[in-house]
Amino acid sequence: MGLRLLRSETGATPDFTGVARVDSRTKNLTKRLTAGDIAIIDHEDLDRVSAEALVECKPAVVLNAAKSTSGRYPNLGPGILMAAKIPLIDDLGSAVMDIREGKRIEIYDGRVHLGGELIAEGQVQTPETVAASRQAAKAGMAVQLKAFASNTMEYVEKEQDLILDGVGVPAVKTKFAGRHALIVVRGYRYKEDLVALRPYIREYRPIMIGVDGGADAILEAGYQLDMIVGDMDSVSDSALKSGAEIVVHAYRDGRAPGRKRVEDLGVEHVVFPATGTSEDIAMLLADDKGSPLIVAVGTHSTLVEFLDKGRRGMASTFLTRLKVGPKLIDAKGVSKLYRSRISNWQIAMLVIAGLIAIVAALVATSAGQILIDLLQVWGSDITSWIRNLF
Repeated sequence: MGLRLLRSETGATPDFTGVARVDSRTKNLTKRLTAGDIAIIDHEDLDRVSAEALVECKPAVVLNAAKSTSGRYPNLGPGILMAAKIPLIDDLGSAVMDIREGKRIEIYDGRVHLGGELIAEGQVQTPETVAASRQAAKAGMAVQLKAFASNTMEYVEKEQDLILDGVGVPAVKTKFAGRHALIVVRGYRYKEDLVALRPYIREYRPIMIGVDGGADAILEAGYQLDMIVGDMDSVSDSALKSGAEIVVHAYRDGRAPGRKRVEDLGVEHVVFPATGTSEDIAMLLADDKGSPLIVAVGTHSTLVEFLDKGRRGMASTFLTRLKVGPKLIDAKGVSKLYRSRISNWQIAMLVIAGLIAIVAALVATSAGQILIDLLQVWGSDITSWIRNLF
């Protein structure tokens, strides 16, 4: 929809007004989005991870140039925004992306105004419309399953030497033999799962591998980063300069879009050409170099999760998991496996009961009486000293 010279609703109070933050890549937008801003995205089939990142930023409203649910599959993102009571206006068209960052805009019942002029008009989503769209999208899963089967055969043809014999795995400096490998991806519940794994990390000290943005997740959790694997499109410069070994994921023909970035930063790196996902090659690398156990946090393993990532199939992960076999432990959701049922007030009562028991023991025993007498004498001496001082 192009610019229409229509003044804003005369005398009407806008539903929302605020500063626009604009980015076609939602994960980049959330890095600068603050509470009360108006988020403007171009994200067809809004996925769960992106929606959760938006919720953490607490925008006043989310404006999507695309359809938040296209019907291709039942994505979860719109429902997450609804549950967090963050309004979503959908299918606004490309004109809304032309709004300049930092401009103050007004919204009236799905109509976006800038400087009194109507820029775009979309559909205001409700929990009912989101649920209806998701239900209708379930019919598309049959098509996606067929695409998965086809994709699996294509991947086998391209990567059988890598999967079966490790052909093409680069040499790295990190020593994997005899050490566990912990691979972190910014996927579902990765923060909670990292917290739940603290005792394991403290005891076994695994090699910490971040897949793209997972590298920052490791650093944010307070751990030392050993290796970064990925396209280098969503990892911070500080992580790349942290001293971790860098493995750049390249296409099979050798093209590696992320290589220029690490070269510009002047950091040493190796290139790993492979057709699969970056989390897949991280697993294959750890397996090939002799790690006896691979623990995965936040990785993608279901059809919906891979469709959320924008992939047409998940054959690479399917075959990678078959390859690493018994070495792999998927820790996704481990934070939900067990939660302590002891509440804070119960802990406080336990502490109080313990103190009472100690006092009772002091009163009831001769040694305790002697200690109490000594404390009384000591307290009297301190009081006398203070009085003489003043």
